[in-house]
Amino acid sequence: MMENVKRNYMTFGIVAVLFLVFIAETLIGGSESTSVLLKMGAMYNPAVVVEGQWWRLFTAQFLHIGIMHIASNAIMIYYIGQYAEPIFGHWRFLVLYLLSGTGGSLLTLAFGSDQAISAGASTALFGILGAMACVGFKNRESDILSFLGRQALALAIINIVLDLFMPDVDLLGHLGGLISGGLLAIALGDRTYQNYGRLGRVLAAAGIVIYVVVTLRLGMNVSL
Repeated sequence: MMENVKRNYMTFGIVAVLFLVFIAETLIGGSESTSVLLKMGAMYNPAVVVEGQWWRLFTAQFLHIGIMHIASNAIMIYYIGQYAEPIFGHWRFLVLYLLSGTGGSLLTLAFGSDQAISAGASTALFGILGAMACVGFKNRESDILSFLGRQALALAIINIVLDLFMPDVDLLGHLGGLISGGLLAIALGDRTYQNYGRLGRVLAAAGIVIYVVVTLRLGMNVSL
């Protein structure tokens, strides 16, 4: 057990933080309370744009709405982190996770309902799935990595299809996380396996810049 913790301490740390934040939500009024979610940093487009609370793009990924929400996300993060963290390395994995979560919020800002409140680590989770898919594609000659990449992509696609039939799920956040994670994985590379070439990494970095600029520009128009 301790060896597993040492090998994947970022994954364990992320899950621990998520549960600590959930406990805080519960203590100050409940994780399903709109006022609590807004107070603690959930995504709400008018608050981001009109009130200048841009930090919500980052903080929303730490909040959850109900026990089943955090339980399902925590289980998936723990499971996928066992494979992803050793591949990317501890700090690169953390950067991928956090920036993918923010990237998911950006797409919600650009195209999501201005009346909706959204939260959850699934934006970051989809980012890790996208990153794993890119690693698998680049390392197709490796049976293990290509299998993990295919599994990650299949899991992402299945969940996106399911999202279409679940009206309360932030589909845009999931798609934004998936896109962000894929681009970040190409730009940052992984720890021990084949990286995309310099051109690929430069193009991915340019894609990230374009993604951020376009989503921010589109997100500046909100309906109150």
